Amino acid sequence: MNSGGQKLGFREIAATLRADILDGRYPTASLLPSEPELAERYGASRSLVNRAMSVLAAEGLVRPRQGRGTIVTWLPPMLHSAARYRKADRERGDAKGAFDSEVRALGLDPTHEITVERVEPPAEVADALGLPRGQVNCLVRRRRLLASGIPVRLNATWVPLSIAENTVLEEAAPVITGGVKSALADLGYPQAEAKERIVPSRLPTDAEAQALEISRERTVTDIVHTGHTADGRVVEVTTTLAPAHYLVIEHTFPLN
Repeated sequence: MNSGGQKLGFREIAATLRADILDGRYPTASLLPSEPELAERYGASRSLVNRAMSVLAAEGLVRPRQGRGTIVTWLPPMLHSAARYRKADRERGDAKGAFDSEVRALGLDPTHEITVERVEPPAEVADALGLPRGQVNCLVRRRRLLASGIPVRLNATWVPLSIAENTVLEEAAPVITGGVKSALADLGYPQAEAKERIVPSRLPTDAEAQALEISRERTVTDIVHTGHTADGRVVEVTTTLAPAHYLVIEHTFPLN
């Protein structure tokens, strides 16, 4: 209840709910009280509560879900750095790759929605992998990655079909301990170096916004990751799309 005798505006209601979310009173993936309950608690109209919810939704802290109410979607930003690709981190506790390990460390449950296809890759992917254009010569593993039911990544990993066909990489399930890099190493293609191109902020397409369950106004980050073996052969191209507010990017590099 608002015991101070002052009427709260929608900004004050949003600030109070924001603090409750960040303090853990409403944990990630939990449901907020209904708008009538919140209106009674704060001595405010439902329209003011609704405006407060819109503010929090615009910040990426909550998301209304049809038939379920308003779910808390706040996550502490996950650090994207070279360290996440270390074998020990990717495979910790039989994790199915870096994302699996990171989400578990937050106390949340990782989920992988995976489809696998033999396809003709986009021209830029074919070129990166050293494959002829215009041929079905690539396997793509597409993954929608969720943390306790909240979509936080769209990934697509492209591997030459000559390497991936009839291997564990064709299984449309999260069965690879350590993820694609560990699978490729087991197949005889350990990676020695990787390069990433990062586009830090753009607006999503309709399809991307729908898959990530975000508004078209929320910006996303694009990462293109290319990994090659010690002899210079590129064996993996992985694209990652994530809501920008879920990522902190950090890289360490030498200074000569």
